[in-house]
Amino acid sequence: MSAEVDRIKLEPGWKEALREEFEQPYMRELGEFLRGEKAAGKVIFPPGPLIFNALNLTPLAQVKVVILGQDPYHGAGQAHGLCFSVQPGMPTPPSLLNIYKELKRDLNIDIAQHGCLQHWAEQGVLLLNTALTVEQANAGAHAKVGWQHFTDRVIEEVSARREHLVFLLWGAHAQGKEKLIDATKHLVLKSVHPSPLSAYRGFIGNGHFSRTNKFLQQNGQTAIDWRLPAV
Repeated sequence: MSAEVDRIKLEPGWKEALREEFEQPYMRELGEFLRGEKAAGKVIFPPGPLIFNALNLTPLAQVKVVILGQDPYHGAGQAHGLCFSVQPGMPTPPSLLNIYKELKRDLNIDIAQHGCLQHWAEQGVLLLNTALTVEQANAGAHAKVGWQHFTDRVIEEVSARREHLVFLLWGAHAQGKEKLIDATKHLVLKSVHPSPLSAYRGFIGNGHFSRTNKFLQQNGQTAIDWRLPAV
C-alpha cells in the first residue's frame, strides 16, 4: 500500500478490501478534482473527515444491511456521509420522513424527531451513497467524477465477503446496482423511492423493515433496532 493510501483514515477491514481500488488512477484523479474544486472556492459536502463516514461507522465485518442512496445532501450542515441521514439539528428531509412513515406502519415505531441515522449505521446498516461528495447547492454535481466506480467496488466487495445480507434498493438508481450483488446468498428487496413523488406508489406498504429483520433472524443474526434514540 502506498504511503498516500496509508494516510487515508478508514476502518481497517474496508481499507484492506479496497486497497487496490485506492491505487487506481481514477481515484488519484478524483482526489485532484476535489482539491481543485476547493482551491477554486467551491464548498464541498460532506466535510473531508466525513466523506467515508458510512464505511467508518459500519465496519465491513459487521455489515448486515445495505441501503443505497444517490448523492449527499447539498445544503449547509446536512450531509455527514450517511445516505438519507442529516446531522443533528437539521430538519428531517422529505424522503426520510416517508421512511419513518413506513417504519410506523410496518413496525409501529414512532416517527423520530430528528434525521440522524447514525444509530442504524452502528448496528450494521451500511448507509451508502453512490457518490460520496457534492458541491453546495448543486445536486448531482459529482455523480460522474469517479465515485461511481469506487462505490460499485464497495458493493461488490461487501456482497462477496459477507453472507446473508439484506440489500434495500429503493428507486431506479439503486436498482441499477442489483447486478453487483450475489442474490444467491443475499436478500435483495426492491421498491420505488421514498421521495414524495413516488412514496405512495409502493414504498409505503413495502414491509421492508420487518422483512429485513425476519431474514436476519432466520440466518442467526440479531435484528436491527430501527428505533432512533434522541440526539
